[in-house]
Amino acid sequence: MNTNQNFVIISITPWDFEMGNNAKNLALEMSLNQKVLYVNPPLDRITVFKEKGTPQVKKRLDIINGKTDCLEMINQNLYVLTPSIVIESINWLPFKFLFDFVNKINNQNFASEIKKALQRINFADFYLINDSDMFRSFYLKEYLKPIKYIYYSRDNLMAVDYWKKFGRFYEPELVSKSDVAIANSLYLSEELKKYNDKSFDVGQGCDLDMFANIDIAVPDDIKDIKGPIIGYTGALFSLRLDINLLIFIAKSKPEWSIVLVGPEDELFKKSALHRMKNVHFLGNKPPHTLPQYIAQFDVCVNPQLINEVTIGNYPRKIDEYLAVGKPIVATNTKAMEIFSPHVYLANNFYEYIKFISISLSANSFEQIKNRKNIALSHTWANNVKKIFEVIEKCSITT
Repeated sequence: MNTNQNFVIISITPWDFEMGNNAKNLALEMSLNQKVLYVNPPLDRITVFKEKGTPQVKKRLDIINGKTDCLEMINQNLYVLTPSIVIESINWLPFKFLFDFVNKINNQNFASEIKKALQRINFADFYLINDSDMFRSFYLKEYLKPIKYIYYSRDNLMAVDYWKKFGRFYEPELVSKSDVAIANSLYLSEELKKYNDKSFDVGQGCDLDMFANIDIAVPDDIKDIKGPIIGYTGALFSLRLDINLLIFIAKSKPEWSIVLVGPEDELFKKSALHRMKNVHFLGNKPPHTLPQYIAQFDVCVNPQLINEVTIGNYPRKIDEYLAVGKPIVATNTKAMEIFSPHVYLANNFYEYIKFISISLSANSFEQIKNRKNIALSHTWANNVKKIFEVIEKCSITT
């Protein structure tokens, strides 16, 4: 794609979100050669009421009150817009016709903020990538008139109650009227294809530099844990991870240390795992330190539950584990099939024990090298290249 193109990326995830954010990574990569405006989701009224004391909301209120500029320059090609408005909270509304009415007003106000930013940074023509913002950005194709409107799916949001209520009406229609629909897994692209023939699996990127060049320092809170260490890094959310599977592994193999690195939800905090001597919760860690922890794992696991939320999910952590060269055992899902030659895919609890045992007994230099090479093919640069190829392909055939 030409290097003088403009892109607007609208996301359900704000730029200052502390954990991984696909849309942010794509924006940073695109901005190496393209001009990019990343648009934060606007504040809604309920969030202001419930979270006005948090740093994130305080920052946005300062922008709304004119104390801080709504546009932030990240690099010479990349701006972040934080809309200086509060939109109405509407998901609680009981009837779709009411939701539709207020949602259109929210879209108009949101579009007005974006138009003002586009004028300031001189974006006359642009491509718009919508990262799953199916409500606030439903009418932006009509209001902003981009060259192409691209819908991006990276999670099956219809499995989440908040999105399902009205999203089951909105997302199919939004995908249908998009010029292109893209997803980060085969499963999700097949879901999109039900509503738009121009739907494609563009894969996933990963921040690999920090995983390929590991600081050899061993963190203090893991150095005295007895091996072998079976480890996991990432959010410990019971909607996505199988607590019973982890309990089964810990009980079946008391000689193994199960190390879990990441923030916990309430079910994890209350689970029996906290009463097991060979299970170690190390808490949330700064992202740049995660490679140091993974380096100490003998085997990495991704103990996913299989449900509507996870079945199509592309787990970024698999690439991170591979980049460090570690053997991996993960739950077998459709999205995981692309890793099958290099990752043990378990269909039940017993296969987890079997494959972890195999991984502990056989881990050759050649296997480590192959894992790292696979991870290196899943860069954000390659991901952006695929997205551009799909956009160009659809532009030619339109």
